[in-house]
Amino acid sequence: MTRVFSGVKPTGHLTLGNYLGAMRRWVQVDQYAADALFCVVDLHALTVDHDPARVRRLSRQAATLLLASGLDPERCTVFVQSHVDEHARLSYVLECVATDGEMRRMIQYKEKAARERRRGGSVRLSLLTYPVLMAADILAYGADEVPVGDDQRQHVELARDLAVRFNQRYGHTFVVPRATRPGVAARVMNLQEPMSKMGKSDDVGPGIVYLLDEPDVVRRKVMRAVTDSGREVVYDREARPGLANLLEILAACAGGEPGQLSGAYTSYGELKRDTAEAVVEVLRPVQERHRELCADPAYVEAVLREGAERARGMARPTVDAAYRAIGLLPAVAEAAGVRAGVAG
Repeated sequence: MTRVFSGVKPTGHLTLGNYLGAMRRWVQVDQYAADALFCVVDLHALTVDHDPARVRRLSRQAATLLLASGLDPERCTVFVQSHVDEHARLSYVLECVATDGEMRRMIQYKEKAARERRRGGSVRLSLLTYPVLMAADILAYGADEVPVGDDQRQHVELARDLAVRFNQRYGHTFVVPRATRPGVAARVMNLQEPMSKMGKSDDVGPGIVYLLDEPDVVRRKVMRAVTDSGREVVYDREARPGLANLLEILAACAGGEPGQLSGAYTSYGELKRDTAEAVVEVLRPVQERHRELCADPAYVEAVLREGAERARGMARPTVDAAYRAIGLLPAVAEAAGVRAGVAG
């Protein structure tokens, strides 16, 4: 069975975009069609300034929402990245294979570094090297496929390059993964800035619908969504991005095609009302299950503990093999040490 690895970064509250663009497919398709691992990649949240307590809180919330969305720990592996030491172990080894030039060519690093320089600040070294940690996340598990959007394809290409280079220099150790486009999924844009993706890292914003927003909050945000000049309800992503975003959200939540749905509306207000209600209904079961899980924290902790144990069992043989291949001395087995003590 194909092995798939995907993760969510706890740098903000998960959004409608996270759910419709990725999580729903994980629930409906990937956990049944593949040997799937879903990870809260909390180590990645440390690459920028952060509040430690908030990272812990968002990590637990993200894990709980993954389960609330319908991921079944009997079918897939749900865990937290920092609970499995093999991620950090392998990351350093891969840093010894990657080059400075590769890191500095990463688009996200260049954009964030330039933004910080304009502010008179600087970025953390971990921001430069975190694509290697991402490669370690993938390669440790022998993942065949990594479903990613266009903004992450460069990172998967780096993982491929590092796997090939390591295998050529030190012997075949890693599966070379391939980036795959997720199946048909919604591209959810910011309701106030329809040319920008609805990102969870934004601290506040009336254009972002969070998975835990109350129904009235969802309705208010959708009803205030930016639309375009003109009165006719038509689907045109280039010329009418605000309207197109609403139609795409409605289609993703209620079914149908955006172009066909547009013909059913004669006013923006009517479209917004139906879209708001469709979003509320999609989020309702997720929020209800989230409340149940929050009332049973021991269950969530058990799932994460068992998921980490399972993930560790998958990753450790590959990481140990990489350590041996690159020239590191194997650790003395505990059993051998016990025998030596008895003999003495």
